[in-house]
Amino acid sequence: MAKYSSGLGVGLMMMVLAMICSRIAATTYTVGDSSGWAMGGDYSTWASDKTFVVGDTLVFNYAASGHTVDEVSQTDYKSCTTGNSLTTDSSGATSITLKAARPYYFICGVPGHCSGGMKIAVTATAAAASGGAGAPAVTGTTTSPASTTTTPAGATGVATPRSSTVNEPSSSAALSPAVAAFFAVLGHVVLKGLVF
Repeated sequence: MAKYSSGLGVGLMMMVLAMICSRIAATTYTVGDSSGWAMGGDYSTWASDKTFVVGDTLVFNYAASGHTVDEVSQTDYKSCTTGNSLTTDSSGATSITLKAARPYYFICGVPGHCSGGMKIAVTATAAAASGGAGAPAVTGTTTSPASTTTTPAGATGVATPRSSTVNEPSSSAALSPAVAAFFAVLGHVVLKGLVF
């Protein structure tokens, strides 16, 4: 029984290690780089050379008194409609983790700001297990419901982005949870075979 418990423990450790590695490979992008989320930015160009994958984080830095980050539908993104936001934040530092492989649409909800260019569309692709690059970062063809994490509107605290902010596309891809689980089970089977 002790030999089996040892193999199970090692298998669980391998699974935890694989999951940690998948989180380490995620990239944090500061939208607009040093200019942040502000009037006059060209966010389509900013996003065009980046590949976003599930698990990556977008950090919007902006003046809390003058801007918002609103996730909207593709239709509202195209028309700059501000009354139907799926999520909204006005804290000045909004971090949004891309949790699903789908397009994401963000605008500033202050009247006139979206039509003045404060809008960005990115598409998160599934994390590749082979380390290859994902699909192009910017699209505008699909509408999906939101599943982002933002600071609630009206929150008084300012979210602090991770200190390891990266403004370049990630060259390494994260392991998907399914791949991590596969390696954990494989490791357990191999160790179980070696222990018995």
